[in-house]
Amino acid sequence: MNIRPVLLVVGLAFAGPTLAETPDIPRSIIEVFHIAPGQHEAFLERIAQQERAAKAVGLDPGDLYIHEAGASWDFVLVKPLGQDDGKWEQMMKILHDEGYPSGPDFFFEFRRMYTSHEDTYVLGPTRATDYLATRDEAAD
Repeated sequence: MNIRPVLLVVGLAFAGPTLAETPDIPRSIIEVFHIAPGQHEAFLERIAQQERAAKAVGLDPGDLYIHEAGASWDFVLVKPLGQDDGKWEQMMKILHDEGYPSGPDFFFEFRRMYTSHEDTYVLGPTRATDYLATRDEAAD
């Protein structure tokens, strides 16, 4: 059974679009979810399951932001990239053993929970001064 598709929501990807070389600035993925009516609790329960499994193997589960006022999104997840592949596989085994969906079942279950989803790879968190310090002085 292929459990790699869980990556879409778990957000613990280890490869992605090539970003500029920036030593000492971490890479993250930001995911924005618009949840289907009545699916907020089910979505949070699955995210909590992912968090427990990540913590059990020593991975940073990332940060969850919950909409309070303003924009139309419901939840934003910010997850660090580049974490240990071995620990990620251990986490996926825990989830699989707990009956976490994979393959087409993952896709169908999560698509019932949200109406739209966006993700983007980013550098950060960082500070402007730290990012500017990574510039190649020869380029000036």
